Amino acid sequence: MHLEHQEYPHEYKKYISRKLIIIGTGFVLTLMMLIVSITLGAVHLPVIEVLFTLIGKTISARSEIIVWNIRLPQALTAIVAGGGLAISGVVMQSILRNPLASPITLGLSHAAAFGAAFSVMFLNTGGMQSSGTGAIVLSNPYTTTFSAFSFCLISTCVILIVSSLRRTSPEVMILTGVAMGWIFMAATLFLQFFADDIQLASMVFWTFGDTARASWSELGIISGVLLLSLIYFIANRWNYNAIDAGDETARSLGVHVQKVRIVGMLMASVVTATIVALLGIIGFIGLVCPHMVRRLIGNDHRFLIPGTCMAGCMLLIAADTVARLILSPHILPVAIITSFLGAPVFIYLIVKGYGR
Repeated sequence: MHLEHQEYPHEYKKYISRKLIIIGTGFVLTLMMLIVSITLGAVHLPVIEVLFTLIGKTISARSEIIVWNIRLPQALTAIVAGGGLAISGVVMQSILRNPLASPITLGLSHAAAFGAAFSVMFLNTGGMQSSGTGAIVLSNPYTTTFSAFSFCLISTCVILIVSSLRRTSPEVMILTGVAMGWIFMAATLFLQFFADDIQLASMVFWTFGDTARASWSELGIISGVLLLSLIYFIANRWNYNAIDAGDETARSLGVHVQKVRIVGMLMASVVTATIVALLGIIGFIGLVCPHMVRRLIGNDHRFLIPGTCMAGCMLLIAADTVARLILSPHILPVAIITSFLGAPVFIYLIVKGYGR
């Protein structure tokens, strides 16, 4: 018994260390991919030139403009947006106890997109510009984000009401989210039908999820929302572990299940609405990343939340880099790449799971 007592802490430390190593490796890879992303593009920049520019030792005015005004804010936005969508997905899957829950499948992205389109059309917060840096301008990102969140909240409330009904299966909740998504997609089409040429072009192009339109101000907004939500989600990691075991088990452990569920959905909605309002719809990050990370580090939310955040950061910045290079010098919206990559990966995960 004494030997077993001495051996258990050692095995537990190995268990913890393995998960921390995976998360740490993800952090290092994200930093490496950040540097690589800045170097690649229509104009290739040597790595050493990028590093010197980042530490303030400018080698050329051209590299300084490209790094600080174009590529660095775009790459950092891809990192924080990917992390935000990923943790939103993992939290939704936990509190709804549904592996298919994500901002895109629950209709939150489409609801937020309608809110942003509504803001562009009726509140005049967006429009077109003729410069090559981007076709869409959000003159008031705060109003656009608030409008997106307001409509995202409607979809969230419907999901919460359905989830609180007795004998409601996970499939019903997902179908409710799909139905809400179609409703807001129809509402967006309704706005597009009555929009003028400039508004219509703005709405259609805006819905293409694209990090290239982000500036330092958009990056600051998304980063602030992500930081606050990440702190909250990590603080409730034990509550999510308890909910995974079932609502009754969680209540017996002292968890206020309904409060945790409502606040968690609201926080995930804030993150989703902010990203969609400023960047457009970027799908599959919140759906695929949690499943990928679970296969590596398990279901413990102490490690699953930061691990999923790292996976989202890596996946979106990788997709953003590919989108910039695949048709260079033209830049594809990153949402096209994430959809092409995310759907096959998710199908593979499903087949692999059923195979086991």
